Amino acid sequence: MLLYPLARPLLFSLDAEHVHELTITWMSRHPDLAGMLAGQTVVDPVRLMGLEFRNRVGLAAGLDKNGECIEAFDRMGFGFIEIGTVTPRPQPGNPRPRMFRLPRERAIINRLGFNNQGVDALVARATRARRRAVLGINIGKNADTPIERAEDDYLSCLHKVYPVADYITINISSPNTVGLRDLQQSGRFDQLLRKLSEAREQLSDRHGKRRPLLIKIAPDIDDAQLLDIAQTARERGIDGLIATNTTTARTGVEHHALAAEAGGLSGAPLRPMADRVLRRLRQAVGADFPLIGVGGILSGANALARRNAGADLVQIYTGFIYRGPGFIGECARALRHS
Repeated sequence: MLLYPLARPLLFSLDAEHVHELTITWMSRHPDLAGMLAGQTVVDPVRLMGLEFRNRVGLAAGLDKNGECIEAFDRMGFGFIEIGTVTPRPQPGNPRPRMFRLPRERAIINRLGFNNQGVDALVARATRARRRAVLGINIGKNADTPIERAEDDYLSCLHKVYPVADYITINISSPNTVGLRDLQQSGRFDQLLRKLSEAREQLSDRHGKRRPLLIKIAPDIDDAQLLDIAQTARERGIDGLIATNTTTARTGVEHHALAAEAGGLSGAPLRPMADRVLRRLRQAVGADFPLIGVGGILSGANALARRNAGADLVQIYTGFIYRGPGFIGECARALRHS
């Protein structure tokens, strides 16, 4: 759509997080108008993890942390929508400013820190939302929960989101919560997955439906750790992996004035790392294990390349910020019948 390229210079002249908040508020109030900005929805059904996706393009977690715009994103034509990351208790996140655009590099640095209104508020909105798209809910731990008790937060969220989510993502890879990525280490990783898998079986019996569990991983890990994550995930009955979260590296933006800002880097500079991790994971898990590719997708060609690298589905976030609502259809058309 032509409207977004015209509006983007004005939007990008304002503080990134302020614009984000204004946009979320507007979309939550006008979901049908938001849908019109994206053009015609691409219908290209695919079945994965027992779920029917209307196309292979999803919204990555982080853009709609509180589930305020489920209906708007549904009208825009996403095949699936992942909301969160949500924590058991509301928390403000890290001090502002904490989101920075790098337009020439088509990138964003953020250190938001799981700012959200808490799981109860998100579940209430998800329960009310009218949608056709698959809904994923991304869960995390509160910043003040000791890492030794992280599993308590994940289990608390799992129990609350289970009735309303189509799938649940375990976020252990954000760089913006101190110590969170330690949960990717083999001992803690295995223990967390064991507890979550056991809880999922109990919840499946209670609710009469089995919700897929996915793990979102970081790009900043070596091949040995990737293999360990893949093996452990399969052994513990995890249904899929999402690769990847943002990176702490600054490859491709080293000389930018904002490169020294703490936080996770997303957008075009992340693409080579996300591609590498996705390819390694596909080699490790074989052809039949669901993988979702995210990170650095800024064109339909990028989406198709990620699919060819082994992704069953793709997610967008920074590409959506830079390209606008019409980008959803561009990616879905590129992946049609792939």
